Amino acid sequence: MQSPRAVAIVADGPRILIIKRYLKHEASAVCVMCEDAGLSGPACPGHHYAVLPGGGVEAGETHEEAAVRELREETTLTGKIDRLAWTGRHNSRPASYFVMRDVSGTPVLSGEEALVHGPDNHFELMWATAGDFDRLNLHPADVREPLARLLEHDGYRGGRP
Repeated sequence: MQSPRAVAIVADGPRILIIKRYLKHEASAVCVMCEDAGLSGPACPGHHYAVLPGGGVEAGETHEEAAVRELREETTLTGKIDRLAWTGRHNSRPASYFVMRDVSGTPVLSGEEALVHGPDNHFELMWATAGDFDRLNLHPADVREPLARLLEHDGYRGGRP
């Protein structure tokens, strides 16, 4: 059983920090994106998509602590939790989405993502507006609308200085 997912939402004006991905496994049976798309053929066709920084909640860790840790591990950014934005699912895992504040640093791919980065498992940090979410295939798709609302909400300035 996979642990719950904790996600960091870092906004900079009208943009959200995302991780643009390309993932291709040799077999669709071991690919969570094939599973999510209902693909059952023998080979994984490869998937272009984007996700928000985040990952599994470790034993003894709160969801908030996990979101802060995952943000630092994946992007080198530091920040604090502003608030829980919503809860949902990421593939078959429960997920908590946290708006970050007091974010500092320059986003640089790091941690496990930097170590396994390659032709069939590609990671790229980038800023995206709500208008980019569909084109980038932001995953899971049900985060697109609440993120767009967050960016539109009362001149939200986000967590960046």
